[in-house]
Formats: sequence, structure tokens, C-alpha cells
Amino acid sequence: MYQYTEFDRQFVSQRAAQYRDQLERNLAGKLSDDEFRPLRLQNGWYIQRYAPMLRVAVPYGEISSAQLRVLARIAREYDQPDADLLREAQEKQLALGEVPVPGSSASVASHLKTGYGHFTTRTNVQFNWIPLKKSADVMDLLAGVNMHGIQTSGNTIRNITSDELAGIAPDEIADPRPFCEILRQWSTLHPEFAFLPRKFKIAINGAEEDRAAIGWYDIGLQLLRNPAGELGFRVQVGGGMGRTPIIGTVVREFLPWDQLLNYVEAVIRVYNRYGRRDNLWKARIKILVKAEGQRYIDQVEEEFRAIVEHDGAPHTITRAEFDRVAACFVPPALHRERDSAQKRIHEIVRAGAEADPAYDRWLQHNVHEHKNPELRAVTLSFKRLGQAPGDANAEQLEAAALLAERFSAGEARVTHEQNLLLPWVHQDDLPELWHAARAAGVARSNIGLLTDMIACPGGDFCSLANARSIPIAEAISQRYQDLDELYDIGEIDLNISGCINSCGHHHAGHIGILGVDKDGKEWYQVTLGGADGSHLSGPATPGKVVGPSFSAAEVPEVVEAVIDAYRRERISIDGKSETFIATLRRVGIEPFKAAANAARFAEKEVA
Repeated sequence: MYQYTEFDRQFVSQRAAQYRDQLERNLAGKLSDDEFRPLRLQNGWYIQRYAPMLRVAVPYGEISSAQLRVLARIAREYDQPDADLLREAQEKQLALGEVPVPGSSASVASHLKTGYGHFTTRTNVQFNWIPLKKSADVMDLLAGVNMHGIQTSGNTIRNITSDELAGIAPDEIADPRPFCEILRQWSTLHPEFAFLPRKFKIAINGAEEDRAAIGWYDIGLQLLRNPAGELGFRVQVGGGMGRTPIIGTVVREFLPWDQLLNYVEAVIRVYNRYGRRDNLWKARIKILVKAEGQRYIDQVEEEFRAIVEHDGAPHTITRAEFDRVAACFVPPALHRERDSAQKRIHEIVRAGAEADPAYDRWLQHNVHEHKNPELRAVTLSFKRLGQAPGDANAEQLEAAALLAERFSAGEARVTHEQNLLLPWVHQDDLPELWHAARAAGVARSNIGLLTDMIACPGGDFCSLANARSIPIAEAISQRYQDLDELYDIGEIDLNISGCINSCGHHHAGHIGILGVDKDGKEWYQVTLGGADGSHLSGPATPGKVVGPSFSAAEVPEVVEAVIDAYRRERISIDGKSETFIATLRRVGIEPFKAAANAARFAEKEVA
């Protein structure tokens, strides 16, 4: 993984010290809350539904065991509300017209778990219950392992994301991580783009299969080679979810790799110049691209020519600079020497694992091919009952750090699906890893299946949410705990968002669930047929609404009815069952829509 330079370390440390000074002035009354607000947001500190929320950046998902341990310490020691925060939270709960859980002032927290980190779809980590007066201490801890919350909020260029198999995928055209890092360094505190019309997100995919969902990003970059074998990018602009889901428009079929920064600057400069600032819901670049079409593309090309011809292409990436950054991503040295006693234990563990059918299922669903034929990538599942999708408590974070050190050269990756991936696992170590991961509770072999769902924190935490996501995810998970049934259903993406901002990427789910508000009550809209661009899903596509909104109690029934419709309609091809998304595209949405609406009426009749 990327090795931070002394400059990086000093920069993050100085930023933490600057934040401490700002916080102390705020607490002393020398800096008003209104004055402090943009300063804390620039460092990833939000005030959410009941309490502060910290968003920690994990650039392109790479995270070390040392960083995981610090996150575990934050979960254990700081993601614990004190009496003042609980009192404030209860006051907010009452002000929102919500009925408190019976009990003391701690009632607000009694049904909202504390002591957790939360992996997001954009490979960040969030904490929901850290008292703001302790926030500077947390920033110091993060800085000690080269972590921060810079530009995880605000109308700036946000965390650059990529494929969790970057640098190790067998189908990789080129490693996107050096380009992600170059973009990160260029965009951090970029003076021209510090106050864009709206937040701005960039994703890079380096493989033949799009596992980075680039069609859904403000800028999506696909590495490729032209007929002459030269490396470059296909550039898409204007993708996004929210209330207007749009797939990005291809504005350049081939951009030479060394012109990446110059072209991205042109794209964002035109957006900064013409993007709307009068309407929050129409401020994203997708609205500008959709409204202007070819005129926007022409403006970008004109701006790019000006940057190259008149300004001298100041941000051209030199070969020396690329090589410097790429050298930070050299695969780790993996040492596996064992003495005779260790070898005997290893063979016993291997024999026991290979005799267990659960191990074979884990190999099928959680273990992935690697560019190095001696290695494998392994996904640790953070999806289980009683825990929100993507949540990890202190013990699990510590366990993940240990697993990364023991089996993956001290490195893990946060995935788009809110899990962790170990990228450097030797094939011969898989049985021992399986045993260790199972003991830590992160070896459930449900990766890619129905219960490996994506969900945002929703109304339990987020002030923007219209409805809760976590109870819906829990209710569906409870219904589908039989692994045999899950394997029979097969690969399927189920995504849940608590509001139209789409942090749970419901638009891209084969089954998408969106929380909506109707007369102050929680309801849910269901979409079918969405896709993120991966090989399983096909080209990025927004799902289609199947009918009027459903109540929380109806949603699990609707999901079950849709799954049952799939089982009736699917066919077998070469002895293998057709996937959910393939069946839906073959027969159309109507049979599924009818099943969903029939479930609504059946639920009412039972009631």
C-alpha cells in the first residue's frame, strides 16, 4: 500500500494541530458555532441527527493494520457519548417529535449502538457518537497513523475511490492506485476548487470489469489501451444518484495518461464556472451536463486546449513523477517459513478445513482470484444479525488488524459493499485464515448474496434521512438466514437508502429500497433492475420503481415476493440457474411488479 512521505505526515499532523486550536477557541466562546461549522466540516466533523459524526478518509480503500487498531481504539474509548451528549441527544429527539425510549437520559443511545466504526460505500469510515469536545484528541490519534477527515465534507473534491482488487486483479489493464494517489495529492486543498457548486466525486477503474461503479460518479475514469498499445483513460462525466439518477456521459474516448490532471482540471473548471449555485438539488455536475449536452463537452475541450497550449500544460504527469508514486505500491514481500511443528499443525488445520463443507462455500464466495497465482484475495464479511451492514465494533476492528498482519502483509481494503478485503493471502494459508476469521465472526460465506446488502445509517443516525435503513436490513436478514436458501437464490445486489441522497446506492441495486416521508411517517419505495456496471450486473443502470410506497412491515414481504417471482421465472442454462438480474431482464419487470403489489394486498388482508 502507499507509503506516506515525511511531507504527508507533517501535513496531516499540522492540520490536526490547527483543528485543535479552532476547537479550543470554539469551546472558550472565542469562535461562534456558526464560525466553527465550516472549519469542523473541512475536517470531516458533522452534526447529525442526535450527535456529532466523524467521517475518516480511506483513500481508494487501502488501510493498514496499524490504522485499523487506531480505529478500534476510537470505537472503544471515544465513540461513547458522555452525559452531556446524551442529554443534548434526548433534547433533539423530543424536538423532532420522537418518543424517547423509556428510561434515563441514556434512552436515546439504548437503541442506537455505540462503540462502532461504519464502513461506507465510498471506502470511508464513520463514527456516530464521539463528543465534539473530544474531537481534537481523535484527530491526533488519526494523524499518528497518517489518517484524517480532510475533504470528507463540503463542496470540494472528495475521497478518490477505486476497485478493491486494484493492483491484484487478474483482469487488470493497469494499476489505478498510482493515479488515485496523484489525484489525491493534486486535489487536496486545491485553492480553485475549495468552494464548488456541490460536492465532487471521482472514481478510477483499472480492470476489464468495472468494479468501481464509475458510471455513477461525477467523473468516472476507465484505464485502457488504444490500438497502438498506449495507456490512457476513457472519461465519463456527470454520473450521479440522488433524486435524479444519471449515468455519466463519455466525453473522451481516449485521454493520454499523462494529461489526466490537465483534463480533470478542465472538466471541473467548466463546472465551477457554470454549475448552478441557486438550487441545492440542481447543483451537481450531472445537471449541468444533462442540460448543456454537447455544449458542455465543447467548453471542456476548449478549456483543455487553453490549459495545454496557452498555460503550458502545467499539470502534465511526468514519467519520473508517475514512477515515484508507483514505487510506493510495490507488492509486499511475503515470508512463509515454517518449522516442523508448525508444518504439522498446518496440515492438521488444512485437513480439518477441507473436510468441512462450510469451508468449501467460503472458498466459493469469499475468496477471489489474484494476479499472482500463488495468492488470493479474501473478503471478511461484516454482515450479520444484530449489527448494521458495514458496522464493526472495536473487537472486530482489532481482529481484522490481527488477520491483516498474520495473513495479508498488514494490509486490508475497505470495499464498496461495506466489507474488508485482505489482498495478499497465500493460497496455502487459506484454511488457517478461515478458522481465524470464523473465530472472529467475519467468515460468513455470504459475499455477493442477498444478505451481503448495502445500507446507509438512515434515520437512526442521519439528520437528512426520511426513514430508517438499519431495521429494514435487519428484518430482511432475519428472513434469509438459511445459507442453503441464499445459495439457491444466488448472486443479487440489495441496496437500501434512508433518503433520496442515495448513500446506500439503492438506484444501483438489483433490488433497491428507498426511505420516503409521507405525512410524517416512514414509507419505502422499491426499485428493480438497477446495476453498478460490474460483470454480474451489466452496464450501469438506474432501477425502475415497482409501485406505490410500502410500509416498513410490508418491505420484507415485498422482497420475499420478488424473490419468489424470480424462482418461478428463472431458467437453467448449462445446468446453472439464471441469475436474478438476468431473469428480470429476460422476462421484464411486470411479473416482479405484480408480485410486489400482491404482497402489499396480502399483508393488508392478514392484518
